[in-house]
Formats: sequence, C-alpha cells, structure tokens
Amino acid sequence: MGYRVTILASAEKALAKLDKPLRERALHFLKDELPGLADPRSIGAALSGNLGEFWKYRRGALRFICRIEDDELVILVVKVGNRKDVYKSK
Repeated sequence: MGYRVTILASAEKALAKLDKPLRERALHFLKDELPGLADPRSIGAALSGNLGEFWKYRRGALRFICRIEDDELVILVVKVGNRKDVYKSK
C-alpha cells in the first residue's frame, strides 16, 4: 500500500493560480505519480535549516514542499510554487 497525498488549502489556492497546462502537470504529479510510490523519499530531497522537517519535489520550475508522515502513510503538501519564491516565508 502506497502513501496517500493530502493537499492543504493554502497549496490548493496556489495550484488554482497556476496557468492551466502547468496546473494539470502539477495535479498529475500529485494525484497519479506521487501516491504510487512505495517510498516517497526515493525521489525529491530533504530540505535543510528551518525547513528541515520538510521534503521537496520538483517538476520543472515548480516546487512542492511536503511533510511526510510515515506513521499515517500520508504526504502532506504544504506549499506549491515557483522555485524563485516557494522557500520564502511570508
């Protein structure tokens, strides 16, 4: 059994702001590719510093900042955005 992907409302809002082709590619990754992985850490990379508890996935210029919850088999998508500003805190 693979991991389940849950998208936070803030990440959903960011996805809605993307242009249609980019949004479709992002949703394909989040709903079709990511849940099928037996180990979600087999792709992507761990973040460091004050974002050390998060994992990032990238597709082109898009970045998906996620928290992997192994005890519940959940990948929680916290933030979605362009690589130039996704790591900045507001």
